[in-house]
Amino acid sequence: MFIRDIFSKKNPVISFEVFPPKREFPIDVVYDTVEELRDLDPDFISVTYGAGGSSKDRTIEIASEIKNKYGIETLAHLTCYTSTRGETEFILKELKRNNVDNVLALRGDPPIGGFNGKSDYKYAKDLVSHIKAFDDFSIGVAAYPEGHIECDSLDKDIEYLKEKMCCGADFMITQLFFDNEKLYMYMDRLAKKGIDAPIMAGIMPVLNKNQIQKMVSLSGASLPRKFIRILEKYEHKPKALRKAGIAYATEQIIDLLSWGVDGIHLYTMNKPKVASEIMKNLSEVRDAVTEEKYMELDDKGAY
Repeated sequence: MFIRDIFSKKNPVISFEVFPPKREFPIDVVYDTVEELRDLDPDFISVTYGAGGSSKDRTIEIASEIKNKYGIETLAHLTCYTSTRGETEFILKELKRNNVDNVLALRGDPPIGGFNGKSDYKYAKDLVSHIKAFDDFSIGVAAYPEGHIECDSLDKDIEYLKEKMCCGADFMITQLFFDNEKLYMYMDRLAKKGIDAPIMAGIMPVLNKNQIQKMVSLSGASLPRKFIRILEKYEHKPKALRKAGIAYATEQIIDLLSWGVDGIHLYTMNKPKVASEIMKNLSEVRDAVTEEKYMELDDKGAY
């Protein structure tokens, strides 16, 4: 099923992200994660690359396995920064051959040590246009509630997002953020620019201080004072910080669902037990929001 069609049938949409293990580890490691995530009944699972765009072949293999063995819709990440059109078309053909109909189109980052090869793309919008013309995929793109770290301003970044949507993207998944008000203000700005496609809020549970410092340096995400207090209070107490991180992510998601966001995309970091704890915390809230949405549709005569 195309993810664009899932949004038309369900709200909120819930998804998880996994990533291929490093080359020195067996690929079965990620399938252990998928086995546990399957029990949480996600609407889809996305599969990212390794660092610098590595593990592309493993991404195709894992996405195919999730769809065909586990029966879960999957979203394959596809970056273009170091790719030629021929390489991209090979990947798209392989995805279609394996019944994978959904792609997250990203520019991607340069590999460690730089890139001296050939690339036929400059921006993610170029990749979106190519995918759209090549075959029928549901295309997702990245959105940045606080602006991309390389962009001069949030307004300019929103213009770039609008270009991606105009080139054929169907939905958006946000970069991680820790202050929901940033997302709500961002969505108001998107609406004023005429961008009304579904948007999924990307949430990453923080389990240790080093993890968050790395992610913030890469993404530029800001940290609210209450979040900083949690890090400072529990940074040397791993079990307490884990619990606090799960509680913070749960609180974020409850607020997002209450506000009416289209979906939640949980960056699992291949830790299914964390995802399971969060989903357990959310079970009654999620059911209540879903029931309310169905009642709204029923009132409109949709059923």
